[in-house]
Amino acid sequence: MSIVAIVGRPNVGKSTLFNRLIQRREAIVDAVSGVTRDRHYGKSDWNGKEFSVIDTGGYVVGSDDVFEGEIDKQVELAIDEADAIIFMTEVESGVTGMDEDVSKLLRKSNKPVFLVVNKVDSSKREGDAVEFYSLGFDRYYTMSSINGSGTGDLLDDLVKELPDSEDINHENVTSLPRFAVVGRPNAGKSSFINALIGEERYIVTDIAGTTRDSIDTYYNRYGFEFNLVDTAGIRRKSKVKEDLEFYSVMRSVRAIEHCDVVIVVLDATRGFDGQVQKIFWLAHKNNKGVIILVNKWDLVEKDHKSVNAFEKIIRKECEPFIDVPIVFISVLNKQRIFKAIESAVEVFKNRTKRIKTSELNETMLSIIEAYEPPAIKGKYVRIKYCTQLPTPYPSFAFFANLPQYVKEPYKRFLENKLREKYNFHGVPVTIYIRKK
Repeated sequence: MSIVAIVGRPNVGKSTLFNRLIQRREAIVDAVSGVTRDRHYGKSDWNGKEFSVIDTGGYVVGSDDVFEGEIDKQVELAIDEADAIIFMTEVESGVTGMDEDVSKLLRKSNKPVFLVVNKVDSSKREGDAVEFYSLGFDRYYTMSSINGSGTGDLLDDLVKELPDSEDINHENVTSLPRFAVVGRPNAGKSSFINALIGEERYIVTDIAGTTRDSIDTYYNRYGFEFNLVDTAGIRRKSKVKEDLEFYSVMRSVRAIEHCDVVIVVLDATRGFDGQVQKIFWLAHKNNKGVIILVNKWDLVEKDHKSVNAFEKIIRKECEPFIDVPIVFISVLNKQRIFKAIESAVEVFKNRTKRIKTSELNETMLSIIEAYEPPAIKGKYVRIKYCTQLPTPYPSFAFFANLPQYVKEPYKRFLENKLREKYNFHGVPVTIYIRKK
């Protein structure tokens, strides 16, 4: 998936545009500059093309020199990571020295740059925007991000410049399956890969954030070839203080989006906390195979009931997606690390499994006949056919006479029966009810 970064000086309306693109009020918006300190990312789509959006936010300015240094660093990182850049300015202040500094950096890049003049909500301001030609770009887009006028023209041209998903040539991407090792900083991700490959390939320290890039490692075990992807640790946005670490998080997010199986590594001494849960649900939202590794199990005081108790807590937080492998490991002692990879390989095979339509109908229609969807307002739902859709992950279409009356509980019933009859351990299953 392509990444679009919104850059510019503070208080030009970046967060307002970001909220409009992702259709949620996620970023705080205020007239005071420097409100956005933490960085936000979200998903947007236009004309059928999905892309990730980064709100790169402003800074609390200590002095002009500090400000210039920070904005330069932010824009350079945005150029490095993004497939396209929205360069935001605003008409009220006109062209400022900081706008010129940003434009100089952007003109040196080979990335598509879309110059946006914000807060243009009248014909008079349309005329005032002409001065932004001085920034050296072929054209600019006038808009008012607060009411949305002008965003359509920008997005029409923006998505034309974004590569199609099959054309994106990300570094180290091959045709081999990709297993992304993700988790909080200092959970043992790099140590896990080092233990698997038997060499100290990655730098390992007690300092959170040692790993900055997502790096692929070729691996061959159990007669199965794949790439292991070591990612920078994902921590709460409030803890991401420096821009370099923020873009390490974005690399991790991109690694999740472009992998097949997500190996979530958590620190047993910290538990399945909120940040690990966010990583888990990000993988689920992207329909990836998931396996949870509880690392540093050797550091936990335990008895014969500890594993079951810990596992029960994790599954409670994962509801309703509880059909996930959970492996308790100790990277330091190399305890069950190969079992972890064996489970990840199994999850990948489950994710790519195809079921014949005839077999699927024979199995599921008899179940549906015995347990029909409940009647609503005297309307009886009849499901007469089902098929697996040609997607990279398990998704099924059930054709009914009244699809609008099939509610979520019955969809979960169908999913549970599919899991019961076929092994989809560790893989999200999507159910669609369509008009026959």
